[in-house]
Amino acid sequence: MALRGDGRLNHDLMPDEKGPQDACGVFGVWAPGEEVAKLAYFGLYALQHRGQESAGIATSNGSQILVYKDMGLVSQVFDETALDALRGHIALGHCRYSTTGGVTWENAQPTLGATSSGTVALAHNGNLVNSAELLELVTERYGQQARGELARGNTTDTALVTALFHGDEDHTLEQTALEVLPKLRGAFSLVFMDEHTLYAARDPQGVRPLVLGRLERGWVVASETSALDIVGASFVREVEPGEMITIDGDGLRSQRFAEVKRAGCVFEYVYLARPDTSISGRSVHAARVEMGRRLAAEHPVDADLVIPVPESGTPAAVGYAQGSGIPFGQGLTKNAYVGRTFIQPSDTLRQLGIRLKLNPLRDIIRGKRLVVVDDSIVRGNTQRALVRMLREAGAAEVHIRISAPPVKWPCFYGIDFASRAELIANGLDTDAIASSLGADSLGYISLEGMIEATEQPREKLCTACFTGDYPIDLPSDDKLGKNLLEPPAALGEPEAGLRHLTVGAGGATALDHP
Repeated sequence: MALRGDGRLNHDLMPDEKGPQDACGVFGVWAPGEEVAKLAYFGLYALQHRGQESAGIATSNGSQILVYKDMGLVSQVFDETALDALRGHIALGHCRYSTTGGVTWENAQPTLGATSSGTVALAHNGNLVNSAELLELVTERYGQQARGELARGNTTDTALVTALFHGDEDHTLEQTALEVLPKLRGAFSLVFMDEHTLYAARDPQGVRPLVLGRLERGWVVASETSALDIVGASFVREVEPGEMITIDGDGLRSQRFAEVKRAGCVFEYVYLARPDTSISGRSVHAARVEMGRRLAAEHPVDADLVIPVPESGTPAAVGYAQGSGIPFGQGLTKNAYVGRTFIQPSDTLRQLGIRLKLNPLRDIIRGKRLVVVDDSIVRGNTQRALVRMLREAGAAEVHIRISAPPVKWPCFYGIDFASRAELIANGLDTDAIASSLGADSLGYISLEGMIEATEQPREKLCTACFTGDYPIDLPSDDKLGKNLLEPPAALGEPEAGLRHLTVGAGGATALDHP
């Protein structure tokens, strides 16, 4: 993950290079007698790759909800003191990358809101496409006066859902959720809770993953199966598209709020999910290795060595080597300790940006014809710098192979790509891109090859970023965009129902944080 000029982290290897930004990670646990905050902490640690801007955990002890959240990585936000103060038998957690709303403390999750019978805490992975419509609904129900998170400057689609979860006076949160969820359009994997109950819900398309796990004394829901593994939970099943799960003292029950129209994100298999995760019964690592094998069959080349762009290109590089018979090698060494920094490089140092993360192993590269395998090309700046660096290290030839088709369209369902105008594949064909990168050749996997590697039916996958075929209808352009709710609506006073909420140690001003 490289550094952006605003201090944020992303997966790119160069400063200022705008690559695909991950969706968020969500985690929930219902487990009386367990240290649920610490389980949530470790669960979020396993999901850190899905969002590095902020992190938060909310817990309930049956009578009050406590929350602690801040900007930064999970390990930066929480310490033993904070986690020890977050007591209870229910917890939910969130690590964020922003797809709606700015990078501010006010937009960190979990969000909080008053309901007719208590409080709701909510964590959301995905992105809604009808936020403008939901804002109108909030105004229609509650008037122009901003409420709760909206009143405190939260400008996310999650805050809109939290406001709508207030519900009618005679409704439980469960009843309200079953009324609100069918009104949401877009990608949403939600984990939410009140003082007594944990809930999880997934959009009818199942765009983002969400899984259910079993502890000896409780239940876990999480964005990926890897988060179940880290807390010792056994995988039970996926939360189904259009399903809401309720977990309380009476056990687990399931209710359907929408018909299944499955369209899972294929980019989860390519890049977003951890390789040790399984989605729809398919190992992500195995899918990526198979993508590499198919890439070798589709775009063979005479070469001496296959090297990955670590870490995301490694499984596909292994597959390419297996499929081609060309030896696999580690031609690039990665600095694992490059983290968040606020020291900005000078113009001179900026030219060396990629070396902050990667450095070539010259003895391995010198004189070799290389196949360099990566997962995607967005603007091409990273690959261009990488090719230059490899040639300077003595590579005889550099052949780029990409385990995804050309990215040509923006995502509105929870991934933040560069704008369409910035996507290099929109302006150039493959040969022209290769020339622009300084590579001897360039090959992308075919759409069919990528899909076959996932072992999922094509009609059950979202491939919009490659094809422009969006499975969930989009509103007009003026009702889309990350900054749709910026600047925030006129601020009002938080409703009285939130004034008594307690926060974790170190967060005494969490509800009115500057």
